Amino acid sequence: MVKNPRKRQKTGKIQHKQIPLGAQTDLHDDASKDDDERRLENMLFGVPYAPRKAGKEIMVVSDEEADDGQREVGREFENLLDSDLFFVDDNAGPSELSQVPKDYIQSDAEDDEELITPKVPESDEDEEISIVREDIPQQPKKLRAPAWTDPDDVNVQVSLASNNRLRKLRDAPSDDAVGGREYERRLRRQFERINPTPDWASIARKKSERAKRRRSSASGSESGEDIVPELLASTTGILGTTKSRPIPPSTLSIERLRDANQAAPADGEIKTVAFHPSPHIPVLLTASADRRLRLFHIDGLTNPHAQTLHVPSLPITNAVFHPSGTSILMTGPRPFYYTYDLQSGASHRSPRGLWGTTFSSGRADQGASMEISSFNPSGDILAVAGRRGQVHIVDWRSGAAQVVGELKANANVKSLWWSRAGEGELLGLTEDSQVYVWNIGQRKCVKRWQDEGGFGSRIFGGDGQGKYLTVGSNTGLLNVYNAESTIDLEGGKPKTLKTIGNLTTSISTLRFNHDSQLLAIASNVKKDQMRMVHCPSLTVFGNWPTSSTPLGHVTSVDFSRESEYLAVGNNRGRVLLYQLRHFSQQ
Repeated sequence: MVKNPRKRQKTGKIQHKQIPLGAQTDLHDDASKDDDERRLENMLFGVPYAPRKAGKEIMVVSDEEADDGQREVGREFENLLDSDLFFVDDNAGPSELSQVPKDYIQSDAEDDEELITPKVPESDEDEEISIVREDIPQQPKKLRAPAWTDPDDVNVQVSLASNNRLRKLRDAPSDDAVGGREYERRLRRQFERINPTPDWASIARKKSERAKRRRSSASGSESGEDIVPELLASTTGILGTTKSRPIPPSTLSIERLRDANQAAPADGEIKTVAFHPSPHIPVLLTASADRRLRLFHIDGLTNPHAQTLHVPSLPITNAVFHPSGTSILMTGPRPFYYTYDLQSGASHRSPRGLWGTTFSSGRADQGASMEISSFNPSGDILAVAGRRGQVHIVDWRSGAAQVVGELKANANVKSLWWSRAGEGELLGLTEDSQVYVWNIGQRKCVKRWQDEGGFGSRIFGGDGQGKYLTVGSNTGLLNVYNAESTIDLEGGKPKTLKTIGNLTTSISTLRFNHDSQLLAIASNVKKDQMRMVHCPSLTVFGNWPTSSTPLGHVTSVDFSRESEYLAVGNNRGRVLLYQLRHFSQQ
């Protein structure tokens, strides 16, 4: 049974009922048309066709089946839009009228017999084409190569007044005949007037263009002219390191995403979560009680699992990226450590702990541990808290992890922190709530002061900007100090800026974000014990977390390098991932 071609056209996915170019007078003038051209008009536009003579073969775009008796030629174009099939090329060479100036061709055809075709040198034409090719990377959608062009389209003259269906295209009642390009432009204008672009499509297109400009500007392939409109429409700085906008202290704009480790969940408690120090590498590491370290690529959608490292001989309780981002240090309640090189994929174990120190493989040092350790900001020195108040200074630049010095406190050291406010002093918090300030160059303690309250201080740390130093206690109180006053040798005991008492159990985790506007504090003793502190006002956000936030027993917290994401690990082996909208929209 032969299919009806008209019925097939009605059920097609793409239907365009546009008036063909040259719908009236020139269409019925068959003096300059051959049989193939008139047959094409019959198939496309329904113009009556009567065979007269044979002509040269042209390509035909057909929607009919091969068994209809017609030649099936050019079916590769049957699903293309009319905008891709019909394209007026100003620089087409075969037609002489294609080289007529633009304004002259688009005028009415009243003086068509008096047209004079100007000769354009080939050098000018080549130069114009080269300019267009240079513009193609900037506007690929507008200047993409057409699928099919007809150089005779510029010769067509269409009467708008003689056809009732075309009168709506007139700009004035006196408009009558227009050229091919002008006719196409008015058809497009009429179509967009009847079918305007939806708002959702316009918004999506703008977002896509901004994202492309942002990626191209990051790679250095975008010209300055494309960046100017976006810079003028934004209030942020022009340089790459822009100052973050202040966060309002009343409300924290946060959104939960898919769990960071959902692709490879842990079998035990999450001990440590840490983001890569580089803003261009969205990698998150998780260390769990099953003695495995996992790496995830954080994209906010699927968060694919990258790699798993199993260390049977070391219960990993602390894992950190090296400040350079090239390796990972893994420590635990053992007198040795592991390092993992991210570039080569090789892991290395220290053979006898820290050579030349109290860490050895002897039975007398079974209680030795390297859990409490901290890199200096440059990554050249590693400080490790030992037993009986000893702090070992390890040279990390040599690659052999050799101890080059020791520091001494009067009690066991509970936490270590490198100051960013002074000359890189090392601060240590002991179990009797004493804070020691050591000068690494002189290898001696230059200041010592007592934490206010003086009971049960457990953990302390500061921000990366050198503004704050916080000390958390077993009672849930958090003392906030000015970082410069804690290392000031001439001043006395530093005074607290504020004491935050929103937690009632022992503080086990505290972490600042990259611009020191947010501080996350948590306790693993009680369920859902986590708070977010607004550092400029030293107040706690009241809108998050809520009573319905499924935090569990929080064991570790970390911000991404640009604070776009917040990772929260708990005792159920899950790493909750949240997006901070304030930073993600900058």
